[in-house]
Amino acid sequence: MAASWNTSRDTRPGASRLLIERAHEELIAGNLDDSRLQQVRPLVRESWERSWRGRVGPESAPQLELAEDELERYRLTHPLASAMDMIRALLLPGSPEDSEVIIAIGDQAGRLLWVEGDHQLRSLSGDMGFVEGTNWAEDAVGTSAPGTALALAESVQIRGAEHYNRLVHPWSCSAAPVRDPETQQVLGVIDITGGDEVVSLQARMLVDATARAVESELLVARLRERQHVSRAFSPPKAMGSGTVRAVLHVLGRDRARLETETELGEKVVELSARHAAIMLMLAIHRHGLSAERLAELVYGEGASPDTLRPEMVRLRKMLEGTASALIPESRPYRLPMMLETDAHDVLSLLDRGAHRVALTSYRGAVLPESTSPGVEEFRETVRATLREVMLSEASLDVLLAYAEIPEGQNDIEALRLALGMLPARSPKRAGLVARIERLEQN
Repeated sequence: MAASWNTSRDTRPGASRLLIERAHEELIAGNLDDSRLQQVRPLVRESWERSWRGRVGPESAPQLELAEDELERYRLTHPLASAMDMIRALLLPGSPEDSEVIIAIGDQAGRLLWVEGDHQLRSLSGDMGFVEGTNWAEDAVGTSAPGTALALAESVQIRGAEHYNRLVHPWSCSAAPVRDPETQQVLGVIDITGGDEVVSLQARMLVDATARAVESELLVARLRERQHVSRAFSPPKAMGSGTVRAVLHVLGRDRARLETETELGEKVVELSARHAAIMLMLAIHRHGLSAERLAELVYGEGASPDTLRPEMVRLRKMLEGTASALIPESRPYRLPMMLETDAHDVLSLLDRGAHRVALTSYRGAVLPESTSPGVEEFRETVRATLREVMLSEASLDVLLAYAEIPEGQNDIEALRLALGMLPARSPKRAGLVARIERLEQN
């Protein structure tokens, strides 16, 4: 039976929100002996201390660890993928988009794989980085229900200011780990996030019951599969030592940084401006480009492929010693494997509503000194998309942060919008008014 999230609120006594907030400030300041900390629930206090000793930032945005394409591939093979219909049926009552809660399913490392539920709440939670692909492990963002449930391997409820990260204080959550029904190893975590109603006793019992139901379903599915296996088990072939992931860093850099990950380790190499432009164009145009089109994107309209070919020879030679799996194929020119870019990560975060994380990840314009037409066009696409989302969807604090980066410092429209969103008595108003007046005079 599906949940109802408007009843059975948890009325058990506990420390007041103000006391918890003050205790949190003392903990962040390193005053671990402050008496107020003893009034915080031991589970929370101990998690805070682990977070503090692990140097977790109290306002740090979670890191995006699974980009869109990688996330989709990973989800398809994750053991919890087959249980998603059951989880939705148990935890999302009625219409999921109006359920008044968010459900999140993470892997054993704390990375969120599915985030679903109330549309309005998801648009709000995106600002704190609660989106698919981000890492919510305790050693990444501090105390939270999904991260702490994984750290303790038991169900956990975290209410409001009990979160270590200040950005999460408006939210409450309940989470339970899911174990492999045979090995008892933790496979992932199920979380519900929303208001105080999600930390009721009923909510905890329901999340626990959902985790147990998923474990039972996994066991039944395995038994059925074994019954239908008619041939001997063949162990999977070992992976080779080729590149398994490659990322091109182009934001705020004139010389792109290419990072490749193999079973033997990681390699990092800086690319020349021309090689960076070529690799970026091939990363954008994954289906390939003709020699004529790639030459135009890199050198300009009317450029001859004969100008491009010597550079491709040098690029291939360089990649032979650093990332042979990325050596471009010809006719058309294309990369044999997906090349991720940090710029595409920002666009993906903006699309998911994770505005704060996107702004944190935006380290500057795409290859700012490049004059390659294709790079200039992509640079403007990223810049314009960032600005459009900031002006149309971002919350006030994110908009103010945007106004501090180079792209937003002289954006009168953004400054005026932020001014209109500020409370009448905000001390920040005077500074914004002065900035707007200076820009209008120039």
